Amino acid sequence: MAESRTPDQVVARAARATDLADLDAAVSGCFACPRLVRWREEVARVRRAAFRDQEYWGRPVPGFGPGDARIAILGLAPAAHGGNRTGRIFTGDRSGDVLFAALYRAGLANQPTSVAADDGLALRDTRIFSAVRCAPPDNKPTPEERDTCAPWLHREVTLIRPTLRVVVALGAFAWAAWWPVLRQVYEQRPPSPRPAFGHGAHWSGAAVPDLLGCYHVSQQNTFTGRLTPGMLDDVFGRAKQLAEVD
Repeated sequence: MAESRTPDQVVARAARATDLADLDAAVSGCFACPRLVRWREEVARVRRAAFRDQEYWGRPVPGFGPGDARIAILGLAPAAHGGNRTGRIFTGDRSGDVLFAALYRAGLANQPTSVAADDGLALRDTRIFSAVRCAPPDNKPTPEERDTCAPWLHREVTLIRPTLRVVVALGAFAWAAWWPVLRQVYEQRPPSPRPAFGHGAHWSGAAVPDLLGCYHVSQQNTFTGRLTPGMLDDVFGRAKQLAEVD
């Protein structure tokens, strides 16, 4: 499989992806951001003590979920010892524990836990992906890294566009990453000024998916009570309603 090592190669390879399986394979072979490549590989080599006997994925993390999803969940980036370890987004960390428990309560996942890529988890009417596909140092991608990675997001939305009705943005970074999708995928000018992010924020436009804001499922939010299970239930309940998912 050809690797993408420059921003131009990312653009070209993303555009050639014929389906989600092809796109996922292409994402996994991306080396276009040197800082992120160094970090993800260092984390995979050094490893956290609790996981020292495990082989880390250590590559970009593709999306997860069915290709006919009506709901998309857009995150920031994989966790260093979560998706970067397991190879599946939001899998193997406490943020994922919170997210998948909420999806299970909403009837959008077949089980409430996500510990490994082969644990049997399946999603219904929902696909999850991130704006940046590599784990970044301090969970903070640079603007250049965000922009280099954007073609993967744009192509993924293009491939699920026929069924996609609602996007749930986890955090302000994901909320901001959605606006360029309107221009690149839907050929529509983003609203100006941009609607402010907030938990429960809702934006809708003509012939594009509805956008819902949700505080990120990070420990910083869930451990402090800023984001509660009930708040997540409200967001996913609203997403199901807008997407007309039973």
